[in-house]
Amino acid sequence: MEEYEIKFLEVDVPEVEKKLIQIGAEKVGEYDYLRVILDYPDGALHKKHSWIRLRTDGKEVTLTYKQSKKDESGNNIGMKEIEVGVEEYEKTLQFLQAIGLIVKMEEKNKRIRYEKGDVVFDIDSWPQIPTYLEIESDSYEKVKNAAKALDFNPDNGIIGTAGSVYKKYGIDIDEYSSITFDRMIKK
Repeated sequence: MEEYEIKFLEVDVPEVEKKLIQIGAEKVGEYDYLRVILDYPDGALHKKHSWIRLRTDGKEVTLTYKQSKKDESGNNIGMKEIEVGVEEYEKTLQFLQAIGLIVKMEEKNKRIRYEKGDVVFDIDSWPQIPTYLEIESDSYEKVKNAAKALDFNPDNGIIGTAGSVYKKYGIDIDEYSSITFDRMIKK
């Protein structure tokens, strides 16, 4: 699957939720995510702007390959994503480590999700940075139209990962081994 997304920083959560309801989006749920990001010891995936993510919300567990798509100038233009459901977080982590992957980082975040058709609206809260809204779909046109429906200017958003948002606040997440609400541990 290819996904296209734009993030809008420092949103007023009650106001965004009100607008989402007004445009007919439905609340899907609220999630507390625990995830690890994995790579090979030599950083082979990182060199290809990709990574493996193992994530759980305490009920569902997913294993995902993600790769940032870049244009000729090196700007993010989308994301390739291959995701599968797995049964057990700890056993899957053990499996991945047994085949040579290493944990680069442990992360926790909170999410409120709304959907309207094939557009997903995630209100994401991460440690040490303000809450932001991510709008995602299978085309930029759909994402831009959804942003406009919420009175956001698509040109004012960020195209990229949560790490891109952290960089806007002067934090390089590649320097950390743990980013949780309890602690941020540098490597």
